[in-house]
Amino acid sequence: MADDEDAERDRRRAERAERAGHHRATHEGRRERESARAQVLVDRFVADALRAALPTEKLTARPWSGRGRYRTGLVGWYLRSDRSIAVDVDGGYHRLVVAPVRLGCWRTVRLAPARPPLLVGEGARDGESIELAVLLQMRLR
Repeated sequence: MADDEDAERDRRRAERAERAGHHRATHEGRRERESARAQVLVDRFVADALRAALPTEKLTARPWSGRGRYRTGLVGWYLRSDRSIAVDVDGGYHRLVVAPVRLGCWRTVRLAPARPPLLVGEGARDGESIELAVLLQMRLR
């Protein structure tokens, strides 16, 4: 009797794990497709910004505490006024709020490009999310 209960419990656990894996794979696939579409927008923005001779800046990152700035070695354009998101001249999308780095004020902090989202700030407080296409168009003006 106990063996039957254990077998049933194991079967249910395996079914739940399989469903969770399916949901995770579906979600990841959707994010990949959205990022590919968003990267096209970012690449178009870079081409338009270079064509329009939009001035670039040396990009800096800030630690989570908000105190200080870190050099990144990147050049590009800030997309948000709080300088938390930027695009570099090579088309990399960067989140510029990072974990604190020991002696970060004196060193260059290396950042890897992130996958760009179609909706920037999704899940943030009300009014803080904006479509990437709109944000890029605002920056071009």
